[in-house]
Amino acid sequence: MTDDWKQRLDALHAELVRRDDPVAWVMEADAVEASRRYPDIAPRGPVFGVAAQDPSAGDPRWRLLKPVVNGTPQQARDGLNSHLWFRAKDDTDDPAVRRELLSAVRVLEREPADEVTALGVRYRVVRGDEFARMGDDGLEPPRPTDPEPAAPLWDGRDDTPSPDLGFVLDPGRDEGPMAGALRLGLRDFAYTGSRYPADVREGSARAVLTHPDVVCLPVGFSVAEHDGTGWTPHGALMATPHEARRLLHDGMARFWALLYGFDEARKAVYARAAEAYRAAGRADEARVEDRLFRICRVERMVRMGPDGPEPPRSSDLDDYGPMKLHPTLHEDGTVVHDD
Repeated sequence: MTDDWKQRLDALHAELVRRDDPVAWVMEADAVEASRRYPDIAPRGPVFGVAAQDPSAGDPRWRLLKPVVNGTPQQARDGLNSHLWFRAKDDTDDPAVRRELLSAVRVLEREPADEVTALGVRYRVVRGDEFARMGDDGLEPPRPTDPEPAAPLWDGRDDTPSPDLGFVLDPGRDEGPMAGALRLGLRDFAYTGSRYPADVREGSARAVLTHPDVVCLPVGFSVAEHDGTGWTPHGALMATPHEARRLLHDGMARFWALLYGFDEARKAVYARAAEAYRAAGRADEARVEDRLFRICRVERMVRMGPDGPEPPRSSDLDDYGPMKLHPTLHEDGTVVHDD
């Protein structure tokens, strides 16, 4: 450990003591215990989102505009395309403002642009790495101090906002000594080993040099299945453990039967397992047939360089390219639905 980092961790420890915050102390103790029980890191691959830098806001730091959860860069570009188009449609009556927003939209319709500027704001598609902690019993489940809703809902809409929205990409901010130590350890993280293609390994090693700082994003939660040899993710990244539990419950109760064409007997088996899981409350594991599912804790990092967050790498693959996503919008606000 360098003297600079030792001083940083010492300062974080001193700040934790100064705050005299019992909740923060409990969370720190929870993080220490988790590092002992789940000491290994299992990479899950890249994820993508959108960040913005707005000098007019009086803060030069980049903030997340779209959650860093997309599986490909183009999905994030499409999210930015839609954001700018709807701003032009709904948020202004000024033709000049609309013209500038639509100019950026047209760039995103034509080319796989990872950065555009509109109205003085820089928008960038950012790349993150997703990983989970591993221990002797597999993936780390939620911790006792992870956020849970006061009144968990199993039915209806759950409008919990993504904790990514508005999150400041500040590599100098840590929540405590364990978070600082994790960030220290991740600075040299790179994909190695023959199971990764050569261009992935080369891009990962290069990013350590070009974007040496690390920001740890808010923790998410997902469903994983153990197949006897390893763990496979199921479904999207959720903001709270309970949202991930709902995802697992709804999959067993309804969606998997439709998706995989279950017959009536198998549908009934999964429906019973879903109700038993729901009745258990805050259970983080479910078994049905010979399958084991676990709610797991998912962490993400974004690399930062002198000019901000890391954009997609040349080795990051897309399933499709840029396209026109919305009807033609004229500068006067008229929408033309193209044939």
